[in-house]
Amino acid sequence: MNEALFSQIAMAVLVTGLIGWMGFIVWDLAKKSQAGKFGTIALFAVLGTGVIGFVIKTVVVEILQI
Repeated sequence: MNEALFSQIAMAVLVTGLIGWMGFIVWDLAKKSQAGKFGTIALFAVLGTGVIGFVIKTVVVEILQI
């Protein structure tokens, strides 16, 4: 296994773990602040936009082969 392959695998695994951890943090924040159903949806929608942007960027880069 060369360094480039290791970096690619580690990036995918660690970023996925980070996204999961961020989801847990948002859920815990909504729970502790008693945000309710609408507030929880709003938190996930607003804070999840960054995650969606990262995923879209990754897909576009793979499609365009940049």
